Amino acid sequence: MTQGLNQSADLARAAELIRAGRLVAFPTETVYGLGANALDPDAVARIFAAKGRPRTSPLIVHVDSIEMARTLASQWSDAADLLARRYWPGPLSLVVPKRPLVPDIVTAGLPTVGLRMPAHPLALELIRAAGVPIAAPSANRFTELSPTAAAHIPESLADYTLDGGPARVGIESTVLSLVDTPTLLRPGVISISELEALIGPILQGAAPAEGAHAAPGMHARHYRPATPLYLDTVQREGKGIVLRMGHEMPAGPQSYAAVLYETLHRLDTQSLDWIAIEPPPDTPEWAGILDRLRRAAA
Repeated sequence: MTQGLNQSADLARAAELIRAGRLVAFPTETVYGLGANALDPDAVARIFAAKGRPRTSPLIVHVDSIEMARTLASQWSDAADLLARRYWPGPLSLVVPKRPLVPDIVTAGLPTVGLRMPAHPLALELIRAAGVPIAAPSANRFTELSPTAAAHIPESLADYTLDGGPARVGIESTVLSLVDTPTLLRPGVISISELEALIGPILQGAAPAEGAHAAPGMHARHYRPATPLYLDTVQREGKGIVLRMGHEMPAGPQSYAAVLYETLHRLDTQSLDWIAIEPPPDTPEWAGILDRLRRAAA
C-alpha cells in the first residue's frame, strides 16, 4: 500500500511491475482498477484470469493525455476531440476505432477500443511512469461489487496495490461509442442529456444476445454485493435493512453515487440476510445509479 513519504518509491515499484507484465491495483476517481500494460497481450490475459472475467467483455484502456489516446485510435473524430477536451480527465470513456497495436484481447476481438483519461493524480502518474497505456477493469472478481477503497480489493488479486484513498465519484465511467451513430453503452455520472447538449442525439445501446460486448458492464448480473439485494422497500424475514433516499442514502445523484459501493461493502460485513434499496428516479441524472442497482439485484 502507498504510504505518504514512500509514495514516489511505491509509484516507481508499481510502474516497474506494469512494464514487467504484472498486475497493479490503482485508484481512479470512479473505482479502483486492476491494471496491466495494454500493449502486452500476456499481461492483459492475467487480468481476465485473476478476475474470472469472460474474454467477450472488453477492457477500458487508461491514458494520460489526448495525445496518447490518439496513438491508439485509428480515427479520432471532432466529437471525440470535443468530448475529451470537455470531460478529460474524468469519468467518460470513449469507444473509437482502434489501431492494430492494441491487442485483440483488450477489445474482445472488436475493431474498437474504449479509452479514458482518469481524474486521479496517482493514476495519471502511474501511466506516465510506466510509459504505456494501462488496460484496467475494476479490481474485483467478475460480477462482484466494485472497490472504491484499497481495503475492498480481494487479497491476491493484484501483484501490488497503490492506495489513493476513497474514490471520489464512486461508480464506473459513462461509456459512449463514437463509431457511426453516437451510442450510450453504459450510463454513469455524466448523463446522456449532458452529452447530447454537446454533440446532438445519442442512441441507447444494449448487449448482444451472444458474442462480444461493445463495452464492459453490459452483463445482466453485475456489481453484486455478497448479501442478496432487492430494489424495493419491502421488509423481509431475517436480518436486513431498507435504504431510503434522503434517509440512509443521499438525496442527490452525485452524493449517492459517491457512497453507494462503500455502503454496500460495509453492509456486507454485517451478516445481513438481505438489503432492500428504494429505487431512485428513472431520470437521466440517476441513470448510472439505477443501472448499477438493477444489475446488482438481477
